[in-house]
Amino acid sequence: MTALALLDYASVLVFALTGALVASRQQLDIVGFAFVASLTAVGGGTLRDVFLDRNPVFWIGNPDYILIACAAALLIFFTAHLAESRYRWLTWLDSFALAVAVPAGVAAALQMLQPGPIVVIMGVVTGCFGGLMRDVVCNEVPLVLKQGELYVTAAFAGSLAAVALTALTNDMTLILGTCAALTWVLRAGSIAFGWRLPVYRARPPKS
Repeated sequence: MTALALLDYASVLVFALTGALVASRQQLDIVGFAFVASLTAVGGGTLRDVFLDRNPVFWIGNPDYILIACAAALLIFFTAHLAESRYRWLTWLDSFALAVAVPAGVAAALQMLQPGPIVVIMGVVTGCFGGLMRDVVCNEVPLVLKQGELYVTAAFAGSLAAVALTALTNDMTLILGTCAALTWVLRAGSIAFGWRLPVYRARPPKS
């Protein structure tokens, strides 16, 4: 199994768990759980494959990804009530999903010999859009857009670090491992320690 396939499997599983947790917060039925979990699990990777013209899209070529997402939905459907704070579980699981999905996007673009800017964009798209779809569909404030939080920034930094490393080494384990680690550290720091970027503040125009 290739590194890209492993990253896709891990990303699908963890993002599906987050999708099912959001479905539990919305009190959906089991079909709703499966739908939201699957949408979250494959959303970012689908956009990545469409943009890169990878044929077939990864989950169409291997429907096991959808089965994994549905199994994750089933698990959460019967166990979500055991969690003391489902939102806390959601944010932390989402951080791990981000740290796996970003290098998956980077790996796919590098595999197709895309230039640096495209590699960075594919890392961000794969990492961020599944969760964005999940939150929009379920009428939640998207984690991607929480004011000042490091989310897209974390995905961007991890992808950029991977591109920078390709100029120094061909070791994909090092490249993708660094991408994953930097992405997660920045996102986890934002959750645990409140790391933020400055946000825009409106000012009255000067006369």
